[in-house]
Amino acid sequence: MLRIERYLENRESVTQTSKIEWSQFITFAQNIPIQYKMSKIKIAPSLLAADFGNLQHDVEMVNQSEADWHHIDVMDGVFVPNISYGMPVVKVIAKHATKPLDVHLMIVDPDRYIKTFAEIGANILSVHYEACTHLHRTLQAIKVEGMQAGVALNPHTNINLLEDTINDIDLVCLMSVNPGFGGQSFIENTYDKVKALKELIQRKGTNTLIEIDGGVTGANAKKLVDAGADVLVAGSFVFKSQNPTATIAHISQIANS
Repeated sequence: MLRIERYLENRESVTQTSKIEWSQFITFAQNIPIQYKMSKIKIAPSLLAADFGNLQHDVEMVNQSEADWHHIDVMDGVFVPNISYGMPVVKVIAKHATKPLDVHLMIVDPDRYIKTFAEIGANILSVHYEACTHLHRTLQAIKVEGMQAGVALNPHTNINLLEDTINDIDLVCLMSVNPGFGGQSFIENTYDKVKALKELIQRKGTNTLIEIDGGVTGANAKKLVDAGADVLVAGSFVFKSQNPTATIAHISQIANS
């Protein structure tokens, strides 16, 4: 009888220890930087192409799909010739989203809004190289607020300009269309740009992710991944399809095949 009681005590002790260790592991896993979580190529549907009149529905669709992130383009009408939505809308999206918010600032003077976007729920915050006077300072400010720091490059911007800051960048968003509007045609020299950026990342020994934003479809997804892309942003290809959920699954399957 005593032997049985000791066995039960030991089993209870092991069970409690396992629960504690598992809880600690979950906490640890939730705080791993995005570049170390890459078990698959990530798909980030761009909400710029969603139905703004029924935005909650589209956010919840992405939640339930095989997508990995919500990609949110914030435009000010100055840096790019279009206005999308600002902080109040992003805050509402964060309220309903169950996946990370990948916020892409297409605005001038992004430093003014870093803290605000952190407070309303951004997980990844990308600023444009072309909009930053002191890029290193901006990257550090983003990280201080607990977000992953991204840098976006317009199609004409050479990746060599990131030579001195790549070690501080968690994600580089390569624009494969001219920024400002969805539904544009993919710029073909993006493949070479991805390869060049991948070479820079490997040479510097960083874990920076490469994200492609603009004109991504099922037809070019695999070629982009083969060139070195880690994250694919798809807007019109997803939201203009008859079945967005199936389209997300389709492009994810292609990218990860």
